Amino acid sequence: MKAVLNDEYGSPDVLRLTEIEKPVPKDNEVLIRIFATAVNSGDVRMRKADPFLVRLMLGLFRPRIKLMGIILAGEVEATGKNVARFKPGDQVYGLSIKTFGTYAEYKCLPEDGVIALKPANLSYPEAAAIPFGANTALHFLRKAKLQAAQKILIYGASGSVGTAAVQLAKIMGAEVTAVCSAANESLVKSLGADIVIDYTKEDFSKNGKRYY
Repeated sequence: MKAVLNDEYGSPDVLRLTEIEKPVPKDNEVLIRIFATAVNSGDVRMRKADPFLVRLMLGLFRPRIKLMGIILAGEVEATGKNVARFKPGDQVYGLSIKTFGTYAEYKCLPEDGVIALKPANLSYPEAAAIPFGANTALHFLRKAKLQAAQKILIYGASGSVGTAAVQLAKIMGAEVTAVCSAANESLVKSLGADIVIDYTKEDFSKNGKRYY
């Protein structure tokens, strides 16, 4: 199968297209044919080894894991004998946080991993744009123990994490104040933000308001 590898740290120029062996699913895994992936800020940090801490995780001088990528959207092609949640033909999307490997035509994931059926009204590229920001936002909203009727301020509300956070916070019943530029005001309002602050005109840390 085709795959994009990086044998060293650096700019996008270190990436190379090559052929590698197609994976075979284990008993608890699904084999997914990838139709769309995404490049996010985490991918860039891993590729560049910036911050330096990345080298302690992936290799001091060169990456031990050469096949990167954590996002996928595609179709289940085969399943291991113990898989019950998915079947061949299922359209899915998800994350491969621990093993990376989505910059390829195929990827195996455990059925209890970060994987779900793709909403029918989303294309594969649209679905691939969701997992990174949405899972990050959900993690921190849960960590903050956000409750209904509480007030929350979301800084960077027009980014991948921010747009997901606005929508999830509204679903949780919170009052959302979104911070972004004026150019993105209509976007974040359409996602459910109650109040929008243009950071180029107002410093939210000096307006005397508190958020819980």
